[in-house]
Amino acid sequence: MDAGLESGSAVDRVYQEVKTLLTTYAIKPGTRLNEGEIARSLGVSRTPLREALNQLKAAGFLDYAPKQGFFGKQPNPGEIFDLYEMRFAIEVAAVRLAAARASAKALDEIEQFLAVSARGTAQLGVDQLVKFDEGFHERIVALAGNRQLLDCLLNINDRIRYFRWIDMEGEKRRNTQDEHRQVLQALRARDGERAAKIMESHVVRRRDQIMSQVREGYTRIYVGHHNSYAEASQEI
Repeated sequence: MDAGLESGSAVDRVYQEVKTLLTTYAIKPGTRLNEGEIARSLGVSRTPLREALNQLKAAGFLDYAPKQGFFGKQPNPGEIFDLYEMRFAIEVAAVRLAAARASAKALDEIEQFLAVSARGTAQLGVDQLVKFDEGFHERIVALAGNRQLLDCLLNINDRIRYFRWIDMEGEKRRNTQDEHRQVLQALRARDGERAAKIMESHVVRRRDQIMSQVREGYTRIYVGHHNSYAEASQEI
């Protein structure tokens, strides 16, 4: 195998692995990354690790301090608001396009996805609830037929994921499912303006709920959210 391709593959793998540690809070905001421990745990040398970390910094997942190293990103309320403003613009524009462009078959597939995601909600972990919620929104944006809009949303979802963990419980989740169904109904009616209004309200409500929690601090985000990565990476 070409050495350059092999190196690139290693960087891509490390990028995804470390991003998962960050977005699931196995590496918490403000925590200094131990590059030696991470390199050993992932079975790579420092070179692809450092390249992956620089890419994660450029993508907004890490902070860097000269002579100190890389740290888990500590987003401030202003940054989170900006990301939600981007999400708002993307999703509202996309749902209007989807009303005009989505095929009946594609809308049927969205309905099937909603049916699956509604099953056993009370027994699902928060990570799965977030995954289902992201899946719905990403599928709606994909219906617009604009790859650039979808790529932007995927990046935003990566960067706000760990804040969304705090708002996926109980009645809020049921409200979310109801609003998702309303969006689908508007799309089936080819009513782009109604779909856009529902999406506007949905995204703004979620933003305001999360901003309120962020202003109160990170306590709920830090407590109770464990997964296999966190358990396997206690020393990272």
